[in-house]
Amino acid sequence: MRCINKKRFAVLATLVAVNIACMGIFTGCSFMGKKDDSYNIALSSAGDSNNKINSFLGEGLCVTDEVNFGLEKVSSESAEEAGVFNVTKKEVTYSQNIYKKLYPASTTKILTAYIILKNANLNDVTTVSENAVKQAGDSSVCHLKAGDKVSVKTLLYGMMLESGNDAAIALAEYYSGSTTDFAKVMNRYASKLGATHSHFVNPNGLPADNHYTTLYDMYLIFNSAVKLSNFKEIVSTKEYTASYINANSKEVTQVWKNTNGYFKGTYSAPDGFTIIGGKTGTTNAAGHCLVLYSKNARNEDIISIVYGGKTKPDLYKFMTQILNEFGK
Repeated sequence: MRCINKKRFAVLATLVAVNIACMGIFTGCSFMGKKDDSYNIALSSAGDSNNKINSFLGEGLCVTDEVNFGLEKVSSESAEEAGVFNVTKKEVTYSQNIYKKLYPASTTKILTAYIILKNANLNDVTTVSENAVKQAGDSSVCHLKAGDKVSVKTLLYGMMLESGNDAAIALAEYYSGSTTDFAKVMNRYASKLGATHSHFVNPNGLPADNHYTTLYDMYLIFNSAVKLSNFKEIVSTKEYTASYINANSKEVTQVWKNTNGYFKGTYSAPDGFTIIGGKTGTTNAAGHCLVLYSKNARNEDIISIVYGGKTKPDLYKFMTQILNEFGK
């Protein structure tokens, strides 16, 4: 674990200000050809900015600089980026490229769920569009059909458990009318949460040049999401029976299962840890990804994130390693 001082808070305050200006009009911030860009941090004194940064980002965050640490104790070559955040102690205990821009795949849906849960009536019923169900053959879906009348709550379960790209688009269209307008909401919320090195163009995380985040930004987003009791309830659910009405006014029932390998029993959870929930994500561009919320044996809240895993077994083996080494 690396400690952080007032100088780092001053840097973060500067980053926030600069990136808010950039986020004001989403031009000149393209991810095209800049996937390896990281935060350009120059540690310099800028006065006491503690109050400014705390008032913007909120108090009690895990903060560190851009220096990697802990890599020699684990199989860090298994993934591109990883981080362990002891939320209870407010410490970053493992850091591997956490400020590097990357494709977030379906972990994008964490922000989509957060926005919907903060603002929508979960009992609202929306009609699934042709656009929502028009997915590529290899796309992750929860098998909705055009004309299905589905509650917002049910769509959230389909999006977060089955990682349904169709459900994500249906939610975006329900809330904003289009995925383009919903992406604008996503970017406003990301900026508000301090995730100022992110830019989103869709609600589901399918690859796009201008759709990116950093591991630290995703920590900020997920850290806010897990404070919502209904978010924790959804992501901790292993199996959900969905019921809704199709275009022919017939009831449809589906059973959706969580894609989390720890929940499925495919991989054993680290000894002493209770896995609360999280979100998986996989694309060719992003690799295998997992954002996880757990509690250690001391009942401390731990957020751990792995991005760019080479294979799914590598992802879970590495996640288990970093929790065993840096989450206890």
